[in-house]
Amino acid sequence: MNEQIIARHWLAIIAPKAAPAVTTSTVLILARIWNANGAEHSVGNAVLMTALSLAAAAAGVCASLGRAGDSVIAGTAFAASGGLALAGVAGYADGLSLPLLLWALATAIAYGLAARYWRTDRREHVAYERQTSARREEHAHIERVEALRAGAQIEVARTGAAYAEQLAQALITRAALPGFDFKATEAAGLPELPSVSTSKEH
Repeated sequence: MNEQIIARHWLAIIAPKAAPAVTTSTVLILARIWNANGAEHSVGNAVLMTALSLAAAAAGVCASLGRAGDSVIAGTAFAASGGLALAGVAGYADGLSLPLLLWALATAIAYGLAARYWRTDRREHVAYERQTSARREEHAHIERVEALRAGAQIEVARTGAAYAEQLAQALITRAALPGFDFKATEAAGLPELPSVSTSKEH
């Protein structure tokens, strides 16, 4: 009943899992391009990226400690802070060893944070599937019970009609026999039948 008949494309399935690695890799690549275009040992650029990273981290702290405690805004701000810090180090550093180390660390942290939301989403999805399955089973059970009840009522009505027809036929046949007593029939509570003489007059 109402099963999903459209299969999801494999790219749509793996895209959420690859998003953290793609994001950190994009930041690293762009930072190294920025490094090749003059950011290396640029104090002004390093100060700018440090200030932006600290500002994003402060925004994340404010979002997490505020009244609403919006975890989405806080997570986005902390992710932006980490990305800016990675970009600043990758753009300022000489070699690739430190940027790659920070990229691996940032990717691991991103997957660690994402796994928490994936588990929550998976639990909600499983709970929804269980509730849907339970509702389907309940509706199917109700339909089966109603179908059995309707079938029983139809069978009872059919049996009653057949019995009434047989009784009427038996009474008509009995009334045609000699010596039939209409008074005894009425006293027994059976339906009154027209007398033979009346039927002959007509």
